[in-house]
Amino acid sequence: MAGILNNVLSSSSSSCVNLLIVIILLLVVSEGSRSASGQQLSRGYYSKTCPKVFSTVRSVVKAAVAKEKRMGASLLRLHFHDCFVQGCDGSILLDDTSSFTGEKTALPNNNSVRGFNVVDDIKSKVESVCPGVVSCADILTIAARDSVDILGGPKWDVKVGRRDSRRASLSAANSGVIPPPTSTLSNLINRFQARGLSAKDMVVLSGAHTIGQARCTLFRNRIYNETNIDTSFARTRQANCPRPNGSGDNNLAVLDVKTPTKFDNSYYKNLLNKKGLLHSDQILYNNGSTDSFIESYSKNPKAFANDFVTAMIKMGDISPLTGSNGEIRKNCRRAN
Repeated sequence: MAGILNNVLSSSSSSCVNLLIVIILLLVVSEGSRSASGQQLSRGYYSKTCPKVFSTVRSVVKAAVAKEKRMGASLLRLHFHDCFVQGCDGSILLDDTSSFTGEKTALPNNNSVRGFNVVDDIKSKVESVCPGVVSCADILTIAARDSVDILGGPKWDVKVGRRDSRRASLSAANSGVIPPPTSTLSNLINRFQARGLSAKDMVVLSGAHTIGQARCTLFRNRIYNETNIDTSFARTRQANCPRPNGSGDNNLAVLDVKTPTKFDNSYYKNLLNKKGLLHSDQILYNNGSTDSFIESYSKNPKAFANDFVTAMIKMGDISPLTGSNGEIRKNCRRAN
């Protein structure tokens, strides 16, 4: 890095441009380099330093999901929203400080992401077993896997070894990297491709909407104004989501009308029948390039499960902090 800085400083470009480049390079160094493909992560990373981490995380997740089925979807979503902003580094868990505003109040997250208290409980239990060893970013990844498994979905070996970011970014979370429920198909594909995920990955990860719920404000326009929707399904949803009148915005509806608390492939069957709750769900079918994936997964639950595992591992590899970069937070809500 010193050689790069020397080359920059000795170039014939204007001093202002040189200074700007130096500042950018220094910022990169201060944050620490990131493993772009997660190649430094491994399944046995904690085998000696914290062999009980997986059973400890699972026990808390299992209790939380038993208390509230929706929590499984919430923990899975936290992992997704974390990885898409700055990479899988636990930044979404940070509370605001005097020096930065975190991601929790960003448009994709505000009044939407939840489960922070469960993550706090997990961290507390893990710290009691092996203090200062397991990152909050890894806790999110493990909890997401356990949530899927506990609700009837596939189980897989989680790669771990991530470290935690010391900062979060409201502007990054608001930049559109997390596609909104009003997204077009091309925007969905582009946003996922920007994070190294294919159109197929996008479709299979969208299948996580086989569990969970959404607020009325996120699907109101679809149930009143869109035409590619089953009329009886729309009427049922309208009963709990009135037209804009200052009320009902936070009323909830299940994302999967068939089996809302079971992780299965019925999400895709719903799309075939025009019963996708969100615009960004239904846009996946009868719009061209992703139709074949929807049809395949609706018929083949094993293919969906296998591809979901592959896509989740791939998503968990997005730009983690590893090695000596970042830190292991003692409290997931604040940097050490």
